[in-house]
Amino acid sequence: MRSTIRNRLLVILFLVVAALYGLWPRPVTRTIREDDGTTRDTVVREWNLKKGLDLQGGMHLALEIDQTGGPVANPQDALDRAETVIRSRIDEFGVEEPLIQQVGDERLIVELPGITNPDRAKEIVERAAFLEFRIVDMENRFDAARPSIDAALVRAGIRPRAGGQGTTQRGLQELIGTDTTRSDSSMSDSLQADTASANSLLDPTQPGIFSRLLFQGSQPGEFLVPQEDQEYVDSLIQLQVFQRAVPRGIELMWSKDTLSQGGRPFRTLYALEDQPIITGEYLSDAQAQIDPTFNQAVVNFQLTRSGGRIFGRATAQHVGDFMAIVLDRRVQGRPPVIRSQITRSGQIELGSASIQEAQDLALVLRAGALPAPLQIVEERTVGPSLGVDSIRKGQVAGIVAMVLVVLLMLVYYRVAGVFAVVALGFYVLFALGGLAMLEATLTLPGLAGFVLSLGLAVDANVLIFERIREELALNKSARIAVDSGFKAAMPAIIDANVTTVITAAFLFQFGTGPVRGFAVTLIIGIAASLITAVFVTRTLFLIWLDRRPATAELSI
Repeated sequence: MRSTIRNRLLVILFLVVAALYGLWPRPVTRTIREDDGTTRDTVVREWNLKKGLDLQGGMHLALEIDQTGGPVANPQDALDRAETVIRSRIDEFGVEEPLIQQVGDERLIVELPGITNPDRAKEIVERAAFLEFRIVDMENRFDAARPSIDAALVRAGIRPRAGGQGTTQRGLQELIGTDTTRSDSSMSDSLQADTASANSLLDPTQPGIFSRLLFQGSQPGEFLVPQEDQEYVDSLIQLQVFQRAVPRGIELMWSKDTLSQGGRPFRTLYALEDQPIITGEYLSDAQAQIDPTFNQAVVNFQLTRSGGRIFGRATAQHVGDFMAIVLDRRVQGRPPVIRSQITRSGQIELGSASIQEAQDLALVLRAGALPAPLQIVEERTVGPSLGVDSIRKGQVAGIVAMVLVVLLMLVYYRVAGVFAVVALGFYVLFALGGLAMLEATLTLPGLAGFVLSLGLAVDANVLIFERIREELALNKSARIAVDSGFKAAMPAIIDANVTTVITAAFLFQFGTGPVRGFAVTLIIGIAASLITAVFVTRTLFLIWLDRRPATAELSI
């Protein structure tokens, strides 16, 4: 028997060492990005057992494919690719223990524990980051077509804005001439005014309904629009009659930033070739830094080998032309002139943007563009104070449950209760060590699963002790009663725990983050409870019996 006890103690010692090894803080190298764009590595010690969103605070987002602009050909494939892109972005962003998973066929769940700037994180997740390089309309074909565009708008019945340039837009009904809210007399007066206005718009010597809102910029294909007229002009551009009048091969895009001229804000409209010379799919790297010449934030990028060849051929053909850098259909800065052939490297100027904005742009460019736009359908932010309160309440619940269980076992089962309490201590160590070795994330439902598995651990001991009592009631010796009690209780213990594990496995497979955390903790807790109830408690009984005479009575 002593050799059996020795072997059992060695197994328990191995499990204890493994659990302590899993719980021991590990050195982790963290890359810290400074405000000037430089990075440095630092080594810190961290617990393997991480806290989830509900324990340390953070952000919960539910995303779906945005099909308002048109149906997506393969939504499931787009969702799969979006998951990969967002995972890369979050890894670059430096969030510890993020949860990114699909729920059903159309929803993506993103949980970011410990986030201190939710708006910045949300922008990084949502941003499409579709990068294009387009040549500006160097032949001024759009500028030459402006009179015909104006005429097409007049023929379609489009009237100029009431009050003229610089007034507030009165809505789309007024834009297309279907405002029915005015009285008959006012409509009659307005009709005469509109007829005179239409005649003036048809006069080739006068600027038309669209042209009167544009000012020629200093570069080819560049036009300035007063900030107050930008929304109205954009509504004109979206009209089908306008799009049909635009020269083939030309597309209009707005600049990202507002320009100030003579103390007045303007938005810049660019006429670009509709086919990009290259897109961001050929991007291999992007890094943010401060340009020492102008002290502005820039993003330096590198293209792949094949992308460099394509870019080199295109830029060689357009030396002296202006090239716009377009991100998410917004022109970034003023289009630079191509002075010589460009192959694999280039620079994106961001004007007045901060270094953090440049870093975020470089991050999403490195991760790649989303295959389709995403929309946030659910958003929750958990504050750190709520997480601290959850931890405190979870600790209180765990301590109260432990104390009550210990008192009950000691009072009701006496010596056997002492064995159960010792086994319970091993259970806590093994359960936490198992979670740490799996690098699991502990959530509030996970704490509930831990407390529940604590009850299961005691439940197995209760089954065993009751069977031992039944055997002792038959006047069997303590040694025989213990052996028979463990054998008789095993079928019920295995049945109860296996069915619970199956239920937890289904919860893990089909549940979301908190539910999965509960399932993982419950499964690990059940495994630890089986080991302690069946193996550790049995070893303690064997040690007690080995040190007592064969005729000794067991107090239970």
